Amino acid sequence: MQIGIVGLGKMGGNISVRLTRHGHDVVAYDRDPAVTAKICGQGEGGRCTPATGLADMVGKLSGRRIIWLMLPAGEVTEQAVQELGGLMGKGDIIIDGGNSFYKDDIRRAAELVKKGIDYVDVGTSGGVWGLERGYCMMYGGTKEATDHIDPILSALAPGIGDIPRTPNRDRPGFDPRAEQGYLHCGPAGSGHFVKMVHNGIEYGIMQAFAEGFDVMKSKNSTDLPEDQRFELNMADIAEVWRRGSVVSSWLLDLSASALAGNPDLSNYKGDVADSGEGRWTIEAAIEEAVPVPVITASLFTRFRSRTGNNFAEKMLSAMRFGFGGHIEGTNN
Repeated sequence: MQIGIVGLGKMGGNISVRLTRHGHDVVAYDRDPAVTAKICGQGEGGRCTPATGLADMVGKLSGRRIIWLMLPAGEVTEQAVQELGGLMGKGDIIIDGGNSFYKDDIRRAAELVKKGIDYVDVGTSGGVWGLERGYCMMYGGTKEATDHIDPILSALAPGIGDIPRTPNRDRPGFDPRAEQGYLHCGPAGSGHFVKMVHNGIEYGIMQAFAEGFDVMKSKNSTDLPEDQRFELNMADIAEVWRRGSVVSSWLLDLSASALAGNPDLSNYKGDVADSGEGRWTIEAAIEEAVPVPVITASLFTRFRSRTGNNFAEKMLSAMRFGFGGHIEGTNN
């Protein structure tokens, strides 16, 4: 298939290259022409064509035009959707693969359908590792539009890999695409809603790891009786937990890697940003009257980290950098 990709940063660029590796043709655009040229140079088989702007991209796409936005949530994405809404026509598809607020998706879909344009929101997880590992995707939109772009989503998904199959999933009623790492969640907005809650859960898991390691690191505190002090090796503990423990996970893998490289994490300040999904998850929980004390506490800890921090916050920074290349002090 042919698809346009707008925004060639850490994820958008890798999405473009991965699609060319799976035989799809990409028209790529980034506001920095040098980035566009770099990504197109990395595309395989000459399948990546540069565009100079949105109008140029639309002109280079043929048939039922599909454009995937991989831009920061908020005004930048909003402007791009509005501009494309004026350039594209009936049957065309706009995909937002960033982290937009799900209520914005619902509004955009309602506006675009009046012009016959389909809107699909794709919550995309995979960070900087997606080029090789693939992306876990949760998406919303009409069945017709999402079925049409299935070859794109299938190429980006990680596939079943070596993960053991879940018992009883051979029964009717389950979507087989979930095992491949991508899932149609429902109408427009549902994909980003599920991804939003995913990120809220991520906050809580990361916070639990960070606090636990901080407790262990502080076990040699002079505030404790001398016979109760332990000098524990954080890197070795993270490593042994990776091997068969019930808390083994990718986040633990990233923690182990960071600790092995620098056990005191002195290369991190611990100023932990939040990109919005944690806040939105809490807002949704309030609307639904659902208690979410763990996610709420983890978000508030990120706020506090920016006014002074400890080893726990450095652990959070290390994990965020590990999975997403997030730099301290920014939301990206």
